[in-house]
Amino acid sequence: MSDDVLGRFGYQQELRRGVGLADLVFYGLIFMVPIAPFAIFGTVFAASGGMPVLAYAVGLVALLLTAASYTQMLRAFPLAGSVYSYAGRSIGASAGFLTGWAIFLDYILVPSLLYLIAATAMHAAVPSIPVWLWLIGFVLANTLINLRGIRMTALFTKVMIVGELIVLAVFLGIGIWALADGRGHGWSLTPLFNSETFTWPIILGAVSVAVLSFLGFDGISMLAEEARGGAAQVGKAIKLALILAGVLFIVQVWVASLLVADPAALLAAGDPDGTAFYDAAAQTGVSWLADLTSTATAIAWGLADTLVAQVAVSRLLYAMARDRQLPRFLATVSMKRGVPANATLLVAALSTVVGVWMSTRADGIGLLVGLVNMGAMVAFVVLHLSVIVHYLIRNRSGNLLAHLVLPLAGIGVLVMVIVNAGVWAQALGAVWLILGVVALIGMTLAGRSPTLAGMSRAE
Repeated sequence: MSDDVLGRFGYQQELRRGVGLADLVFYGLIFMVPIAPFAIFGTVFAASGGMPVLAYAVGLVALLLTAASYTQMLRAFPLAGSVYSYAGRSIGASAGFLTGWAIFLDYILVPSLLYLIAATAMHAAVPSIPVWLWLIGFVLANTLINLRGIRMTALFTKVMIVGELIVLAVFLGIGIWALADGRGHGWSLTPLFNSETFTWPIILGAVSVAVLSFLGFDGISMLAEEARGGAAQVGKAIKLALILAGVLFIVQVWVASLLVADPAALLAAGDPDGTAFYDAAAQTGVSWLADLTSTATAIAWGLADTLVAQVAVSRLLYAMARDRQLPRFLATVSMKRGVPANATLLVAALSTVVGVWMSTRADGIGLLVGLVNMGAMVAFVVLHLSVIVHYLIRNRSGNLLAHLVLPLAGIGVLVMVIVNAGVWAQALGAVWLILGVVALIGMTLAGRSPTLAGMSRAE
């Protein structure tokens, strides 16, 4: 994408274009974490009535529909800022502000959640080092790497994802060998469908948890102004990363489900300690496999995933700040590295404060999971609406499949997932949106109603 494309929207090319297709796919995969189900397998297994494969498959379908809408909006608005930019320029600046506010719930809190999960895991392995110290160490390491520039981030993520894929291959190899050797419950379709426990509310409720593993594919869109191939390349990378991750998630939870020692007990008690996957790995008879998978989870969530999460959040802050919907200092770009340095440092500070605070609460991880997922799903619903408004209503598109049918299908699935999510997650999400409306009203009364570059306030 040439620099004059940004000029059409009232912006200048400030971020450095150094990210290729492979880098984008790696970025999306590392954000989703190829071994993400390791950490939440037990919770999804229990919530789905022992059908985690079905929960992940439904989640993949829902997010492929969302990816299709991302691709459409990237063609129209190849900008950093993701759903915030798309809603603002298609529906209106106020809608963009509220969408940015909703996705803040995902992007601002997700680094804190990932740091906390990793720090908790490392504390369990090395109890002499407190959770808060592990958390601060992870934040400092990632911040230093991100401030070095997007190329350094891309290189680091490639190294990390190779390590994760090696661990996953080891688990799958040993797990399949163990099943063939008669361990576990043998080959079965039960993790995909069990007529004794199946109901759609159960599956959709489990999907509301399982989507945590997928969150991050949308972060690729944040790099639209740093991708060498522009919007087309970013759209392709989103689909590739999502499909690859979905296949990996489904295969690993299927194998793990067949290795669970006592499925009935897991269904009844859940997985409060988050060790169900590692317990399943131990059932292979290979003593060190449980330690390998648990350590890999801590490193993947604490360094790799949080690294790219920090990148995505800082780009969202940068996009909103240059539109003067956030303090202008967040739009400052390092002349030497071509990265939004102030936004990156703010994300690091927020992640530290929220993470340390939540580490003092027994329900800290669960609270953050609910908030992160709810913010993302609300933002995805608005994304689909943006496609319909921009293409069908404003531009009279005749492509009803891409600009009406698929977005409506995506909205339908997401709304059902939201409805079947936990009540407390719904309540906290509603409170957050109400606060956003209050902030919007306050800005309007103060004569600072939202606007985007190249658009009037009326738009």
